[in-house]
Amino acid sequence: MGLHFARRKGSPWSLFDRLIEGIPQEIEVEDCLVGLHWIMVRSKGVGIAMTPPEGSRHIEGAGTFRGRKVRDLAGLMRSWSIMEAAIGAAAANSYYNAPEVLAETWDIDIHNQPELNAFEYYQKRLEGKKVAVKGHFPGLEGLAEACELSILERRPQKGDFPDPACEYLLPRQDAVFMTGTALINKTMPRLLELAAGGMSVVVGPTTPITPLLFAFGATALAGSVVIDEKNAWRHVAEGGDRSIFSHGTRMIKAEPAMARRSGR
Repeated sequence: MGLHFARRKGSPWSLFDRLIEGIPQEIEVEDCLVGLHWIMVRSKGVGIAMTPPEGSRHIEGAGTFRGRKVRDLAGLMRSWSIMEAAIGAAAANSYYNAPEVLAETWDIDIHNQPELNAFEYYQKRLEGKKVAVKGHFPGLEGLAEACELSILERRPQKGDFPDPACEYLLPRQDAVFMTGTALINKTMPRLLELAAGGMSVVVGPTTPITPLLFAFGATALAGSVVIDEKNAWRHVAEGGDRSIFSHGTRMIKAEPAMARRSGR
């Protein structure tokens, strides 16, 4: 039987603070890699975050991350520098998405997960429903055929809605998919608030796979775990993009009923 997660209210920073505080104080950063498409931090495991395509490339403190406390580096999630915030997210994921931590936290087998992305995995459950996806992801064709789909995008393509439409559309949806990069740009607390009452799935490698997110409105998580560190690290270092999904990582789906514990 799954645990119950009461929804938290309060400051939008509460989500970030709980993620940072949930990391044990003693864990140190072993290495950090800022790649063309992905950022990686190694500690308990290897955490991934998407390299932001926009914003300043300057990273305060570059060259000093190795040996710092993971909790300290994860604190960069609070930074308004989008690059620094992405490094902070990767640091947090180096703990939460480490195979050992996942095994302690979830009743799931990371080596026996369906090879489906989140949209394929939940497609049948969402047939005939109103569904919004925050971000124009590749491979949405099947979902679009199965449901009434709205795509919201910062740089809208034909048929997409612009970002500000979130305030109007998300409260009317049966399900909302949002990228884990919403942590980096600080929009996740508001998106989860707008989607309250329906299914809220946080997706992508930047997603921290921790039950802590359920207390803030998420109802499912679809992230990635690095199972072959050497392969994944080299792939990112050499400019690998979405091909990382076939180079040392595995997609993970997690829901409240699968949680062994609620988080630290």
